[in-house]
Amino acid sequence: MSFRNLIISLLVVLATFSVTAQEKKNFELADLYEHPTFSSKGVRGMNPMKDGNTYAAFEKGALNVYSYKSGKVINTLFVLNDLIPQGDTTPIRLMDYALNENEQKALLMTDAEYIYRHSFHANYFVYDLNTKTLQPLSENGKQRLATFSPDGSKVAFMRDNNLFIKDLTSGKEIQFTSDGLYNHIINGAPDWVYEEEFGFSQGFFWSLDGAKIAYYKFDESKVKEFQMEEFEGLYPDWYSFKYPKAGEDNSVVEVYVYDLATQKSVKMDTGTETDIYLPRVKWTETDNLLAIQRMNRHQNHLEILAADAVSGKSRVIYDETNPYYIDITDDWTFLEDGKSFLMTSERSGYYHIYLCPMDGSQPRQLTQGNWDVTAVYGFDAKRKEVYFQAAQNSPIERQIYAVNLKGKVRNIINKVGVNRANFSANYNYLININSTAAQPNQYVLCDNKGKTVRVLEDNHDLVERLKQYNMGEKRFFQINDPAFAMPDGTPVTIDAWEVLPADFDPDKKYPVLIYVYGGPGHQTVMNQWGHSDFAWTQLLAQHGIITVSINNRGSGAQGEAFKKMTYLQLGKYETEDMITLAKHMAGKSYVDAEHIGIYGWSYGGFMAANGITKGAEVISTAVSVAPVTNWRYYDNIYTERFMRTPQENPDGYDDNSPVHNTTLIKGNYLLCHGSGDDNVHYQNAMELIKAMISNGKQFDLMIYPNKNHGIYGGYEYGDGECRMHLFNKIDNFLFEHLLGKKNN
Repeated sequence: MSFRNLIISLLVVLATFSVTAQEKKNFELADLYEHPTFSSKGVRGMNPMKDGNTYAAFEKGALNVYSYKSGKVINTLFVLNDLIPQGDTTPIRLMDYALNENEQKALLMTDAEYIYRHSFHANYFVYDLNTKTLQPLSENGKQRLATFSPDGSKVAFMRDNNLFIKDLTSGKEIQFTSDGLYNHIINGAPDWVYEEEFGFSQGFFWSLDGAKIAYYKFDESKVKEFQMEEFEGLYPDWYSFKYPKAGEDNSVVEVYVYDLATQKSVKMDTGTETDIYLPRVKWTETDNLLAIQRMNRHQNHLEILAADAVSGKSRVIYDETNPYYIDITDDWTFLEDGKSFLMTSERSGYYHIYLCPMDGSQPRQLTQGNWDVTAVYGFDAKRKEVYFQAAQNSPIERQIYAVNLKGKVRNIINKVGVNRANFSANYNYLININSTAAQPNQYVLCDNKGKTVRVLEDNHDLVERLKQYNMGEKRFFQINDPAFAMPDGTPVTIDAWEVLPADFDPDKKYPVLIYVYGGPGHQTVMNQWGHSDFAWTQLLAQHGIITVSINNRGSGAQGEAFKKMTYLQLGKYETEDMITLAKHMAGKSYVDAEHIGIYGWSYGGFMAANGITKGAEVISTAVSVAPVTNWRYYDNIYTERFMRTPQENPDGYDDNSPVHNTTLIKGNYLLCHGSGDDNVHYQNAMELIKAMISNGKQFDLMIYPNKNHGIYGGYEYGDGECRMHLFNKIDNFLFEHLLGKKNN
């Protein structure tokens, strides 16, 4: 071979190598559910310390204390490998920790067994940070909700529906309730429906001086039981638990205060009406004064009671009514002066912060405008400022602000995208977590004015890794369509996104998948990293499917009127919006109008079922995972908040129920459900199946034995294995019916 030919051959080889080196990877299902390929890093165990100048975080197997100012480690609280119980040879598998008030002791949680979404049993250990000793909290069985007293000398916890106190000095364990009984009486924790819909699992609270404990008592004796068959062993067993469906009886709830000195409990006066809700309890800054939120069954009248912890007598200090419903949040803070408290409310038509006098007189609005406060981080007593997150710039973004007690607002973090804050104890610093749809989470330490002090984690490795993959463009846009209007005809602009293939060609025709949740206050369109199944939509895009989503009418961060227009008729406007979206996409030159699908989980599964029934003229394929199919089958707190009872509103329940509209099905429908779903019961799927069979409609079905609402956990097979199976099924179904590729 001549030198010239040799050079040419080498150049060809190098060129081929260069092209190969530049080839990008495809997204694989295993990257989503078996390997942490696209997971972003965080700051594990991040916890502000009491001095306000430091925070705790895990690094390299140790819980360290870092200086906000310098970023240097100034102390190590414990090393994970050193947490070895006496008589054992291996360290505990730490799942969570909590420090006591003076930060000299830590409660360490391990061996958790989940009961429902938030609740669990676990083994707790008390670790003394000075002596480096580790002791089990109790030798009498797993505990729940272990919590230090304010001075750290005692720990209260729950077991077998009763409450206990462990004296860490004497080692004595005291039981102070005795009537707890499964499926009858619960002391110190909520029942299933309170936990799920009011979003808390702990139902007891130390007073600020540690002398008393306020606690909930749930009498669920009259609540009807729901049974789930557990497919395990030769003869499957049944699991029964109390689940109040729409229109059915609730637990009777009471609040007590236990006095450690007298060893007696006093019942707080919450009124004679028992068909009510008591969704929050909190100690005020005044000695022996307990605040209790009381709400009617329709959830449109909220009162706050101030109860005397000694006598039990109470008075109303806050009263709010709403023509629709009132959302319960944790955004209430009692001020040290004992004269006022902070509260969020939609009474102006948007979520805003109010300063409320303890004497029950008129609250004063601190934040104002046609935008929603979306989170409250706390009150700085020194600066007299409330720190909060809001959707002031855009409904699809969040920034960080402060407002003083005179109503003057200042911006702290105004970065594009979604920002979340974790403040130091003295509010001198905050760790801001910022992301956009194109940028993974960045953890940045800032001072009180929002100035960057130091970057803690920028997820550079993930950014570089993603450059190796075929990433399609996620494009945000807005839709102005006459069909998107308020009931009075006021036009509405709807936020949307679409994920396009990496090799998108506007001259080609692509099938479209509508990604939907749709429930009240929820948003699928946010300028935020990883929002709405980022990696899965990219996988679909590389196969040639465009995914699209909108913030339909009824979604959040656009004021009360927009969010609550679905009241009494869940599924009506949201379904109309999905049909309008399908028509909008069908009108685009690059869309295959004959192949438009819809996918959703839970409320989104309900919407997908409505899409293939009421929207069957424009939507040809649908996938529902764990859907509600008739709101009559769902729990009463959530459902009645938006629908009232089936007895009051039968048409609202039935008109938009997929069960009553299966005659409209024309296309391809896949229904997936876990048989162990304690939230949206398997019954929902069965009732829809019965209706489809009665009307001669064919469908695909995939049931996951013993799996819960998230289709993870349970028996026999692992979570990753289960999710792989589920999305293999979904993907193959979509590829077949949207792309014409069978068994891809």
